[in-house]
This record gives sequence, C-alpha cells and structure tokens, in this order.
Amino acid sequence: MSRARLTRAVEFPAGHRYVLPGRSEEASRRRFGTSATPHGHHWRCEVTVAGRIDEETGMVVDLAELDRLLEDRVREPMDHAFLNDLPEFEDGGLPTTEALARVVWDRIRPDLPDGCELVKVRVREDRDLWSEYRGE
Repeated sequence: MSRARLTRAVEFPAGHRYVLPGRSEEASRRRFGTSATPHGHHWRCEVTVAGRIDEETGMVVDLAELDRLLEDRVREPMDHAFLNDLPEFEDGGLPTTEALARVVWDRIRPDLPDGCELVKVRVREDRDLWSEYRGE
C-alpha cells in the first residue's frame, strides 16, 4: 500500500518577548536586545503528517479533521495571543521559535487519527527565520 506525506499550514499574529526569569529587565535587554521588548510576528505553522493513502479517499488523513485539530489546538488559542502567557511557558520558559514548534507538536500529536503519524512541525517567525521539530 502506498504511503505519502501531507503538509498543512495555519497562520496567526501573536506577540512574545524574551525575559530571563528571576533577572532584571536590564539583564534581559543585554542578553536579548530588542527581543526583550514585547513585539509581534505573523507566525506560520506547518504540520507534516504521513500515513497510508486510503484507497477509497486517496488521502493520508481526513483534511477536515486535521484542520479542526489545528484550529482548536494551534490557531485559535494562539491567534492575537501573547505567547508568554501560554500554559507551556508559565514556568518562565521562553517562547522561542524552537520552543513553539515543540509546543505545537505536543498539542496535536496525541489527537491525530489512527494511522496518521506526525513527521515534523515547522514554525516560521518571519520569512527569514523558522524552526523545525521532529519529536527528537
């Protein structure tokens, strides 16, 4: 039976800042420069899944089901959000592009349909900066 990969993207504007937990604002500014100041980006999150191509539908995954999952777990809770306030960063973790890719992975992987494997999550902070996470 044939296998394939499928990538779906969602976009959302959101803000964040880098702050060193337990350190002064000045220490954060010295370490992260302008990224220590609240600022926003138009994020693009690309999720790649793999699986067997269903002979009846010709699909790896029901696209409507994948879209609902991405809407519920990624786009809706992150749209116009301040990413530092997400539960995953409550402990003072920094909402970097790399960390956000891992957060997306953790949020969607458990609820993918049977037979659908999450291959990678790519998060683009802007056109020249992105991170990929593959569950490693």
